[in-house]
Formats: sequence, C-alpha cells, structure tokens
Amino acid sequence: MNVKLLAKATSGILIVAIGVGVNFTNFSGVNAQIKPDQTIKNRDKNPTQLRLALSIEEKTNISVYQKASQAVVSIDTDKTNGSGTIISPDGMVLTNAHVVSQGGTVQITLADGRKLQADVIGFGEQDLDLAVLKIRGETNLPTIRIALPGNTKVGQRAFAIGNPFGRFQGTLTVGIVSRIDEERGLIQTDAAINPGNSGGPLLNSDGELIGVNTAIFTRGRLTGNIGIGFAISIDRVPEFIKAVREGRAPLVTQQQTGIFNEQLAQQLDFDALIKVKGNLDRESNVLPVDNSYYDLYAFKGRAGQKISIDMSSNQIDSYLILLDSKDQQLAQDDDSGGEKNARIIITLPEDGTYKLLANSYEAGESGEYELKIEKILPRIRHFFER
Repeated sequence: MNVKLLAKATSGILIVAIGVGVNFTNFSGVNAQIKPDQTIKNRDKNPTQLRLALSIEEKTNISVYQKASQAVVSIDTDKTNGSGTIISPDGMVLTNAHVVSQGGTVQITLADGRKLQADVIGFGEQDLDLAVLKIRGETNLPTIRIALPGNTKVGQRAFAIGNPFGRFQGTLTVGIVSRIDEERGLIQTDAAINPGNSGGPLLNSDGELIGVNTAIFTRGRLTGNIGIGFAISIDRVPEFIKAVREGRAPLVTQQQTGIFNEQLAQQLDFDALIKVKGNLDRESNVLPVDNSYYDLYAFKGRAGQKISIDMSSNQIDSYLILLDSKDQQLAQDDDSGGEKNARIIITLPEDGTYKLLANSYEAGESGEYELKIEKILPRIRHFFER
C-alpha cells in the first residue's frame, strides 16, 4: 500500500523479569529491591493509574471492534483481494478503485462467513481511488457510520479493520492519526496496514469511518507495514457517494481504459543494457493513488534473470515501480540509488513482459530523468580463487 500502490521508535525498552528479584532506580534516584511476591501483592491491593488507563484503552478497542467489524467485508477478484465497508443496509460497499479495477462482478465475504456476489456500480473521478459495490439481494446488513468531514485531528486514535494478505479477515490494528495531507486528501497513520487492507475502514474512537485505507510506504521490495500507512480522508467521500447514488459516477476506471496497457507503453529492446532519457510533466500519465506523473515502459525478461534498474534526476525525486505481466507489483523504490535517485535490483520470477513506471515521488513534480536497465551477470570464479 510509500504511497505508491497499486495500492507508494523511540528506543525506550520496558524489560519485565519474571520469577526473580529486580534491582532498579526509581524516579527519585533511590535504589530499591522488589521481590516477586511483594510486586504481586502491591499490584493486587493497589491497582496503578497506568493499569487503569490501559483498561480504558482496552475497553475502547473492544467497543470499536464490536461496533464496526460486522460491517467490514473481504473482496476477492481474479487478480487481487482487499477489504471494504458496508455503508447502507441494502448492501452498498465502499472500497478502493484499485481493488476492483476491472469492474463487473466480484465476490464478497461477510464477517459471518457468507460469500455473496456484488456488482461494481461506480468509480471515483479525477484519480480518486474509490469505488462502490452493491451486494446482490440483501436488505438488512450492518453498517458503519460515516464521521463528519473536517473533524479528524493529528494525535487522535485510529483503528483499522481489514483482511491483511487476504488471509486474516477481521483483523483489528490500532494507532494514531500521524499526519494529515490536506492537499492530497490523505490521512497518515501508524495503525498497521498491509496488502489486503486496501479499501477497508480507518475508524475513530466512536467506531465512525474517517478514512479508506489505500496505501503503505515501503522501501525496496518490502511490502509489509513499517508504521506509515495512508487512508483517503472521509472529506472526499460524501460527494463521491452522492454521485454514485445519482448515477453520475463512471463505471470504468483509467486502468480499464488502459493506463497500464502494454500497447501504450514505450517498448524497450532489452539485450544487455538500456539507457533512456525522459521527461515528466503535465503531458505525462497520472498515477491515481497520489496524482504523481509517470512514464510507462515495457520490456521482455526471462525467469531467473537478475537485473538492476536505475532512475536518476537532479530535477525530481525519482521513483520506480516494477509490475509483472499481470500488473502485479514486484518492487518499488524511492532513494536506494543515493540522494533522490531510485534503484531496483531483482531476479525476475518468470518469462514474460514486464512493465516499469518511471515515476515522481510527489504529485506534480516535473523534470527530466535518465533510466538505465542492465543485466547483472553471474561472477565467474577463476581456478585460483577459493
């Protein structure tokens, strides 16, 4: 999910010793020795304020989950899986456009395990990564209430529910709102968001929807949560839902009209080395998730072939995204090439055509860049080498 998907700690340590006496210095600087039985007795007789606070937090966690989890669904398509939020009793489900980008009919799994069919009935316009589905034949489904726009604050608690990696339906994670990007309409959070969480709800302490989880920040080939996730702010949702209800939302996405279509990509003849110069500007393609510019390239590769891909520029913050022949993300990178240059080193998993997005990190970044793709040949060991 970096905020590029196609879907781009303090070191304080608490050490608890069990079954032994613990020497420590208290806040007043006085050394003391606490025996295990004494610790237990003091804890039982005089519950601390910290323990009380944790109890309140736990009750909030449980309350949010009980209010919202039954209205969170898993979504499965031929290519991918994700999550969604039921927003009306008759089965309207809010999710990401990139989860259901091919449109048509998808399979929904409810929290109670029922598997139902749903139709894609609308996509967001102007690169808004949202879609609405309609579950067939349902009239009394649980829903999640949408929070009032403009009320989300940095520092408030945030809760994510979804189906990470398509295997753990109903997973709850907890964090805070870390940052609000008003320009791009994104909420940044440290609540754990992973592939498969896309389209699921980000909630406040009242169990209200404040965002639609859409992407995570990653480095290189890492695809798991590192504490920087993004959700589309609820501020952008009401107008979109209104358009869907009124039949004004488009029924196709840019992907369906070919933004990653191999025929529209610049074909690269990959022998041993490719060097390309390009320019990103308003005439370039636009990546829906963050409105950044990109150029699309395609090249043929073989299974087991190890290659390096470098994108360098002194005008933009370079970003690379590598897709396989099914448009599944294999790798992405921001700064591994040094400074603001991007680099991917990868062993290709299969024979076929690969697609490469030469991208900018931020929305609206314009400038020239150089792209280099090179085979990494196995090192030949000489007979005198050990």
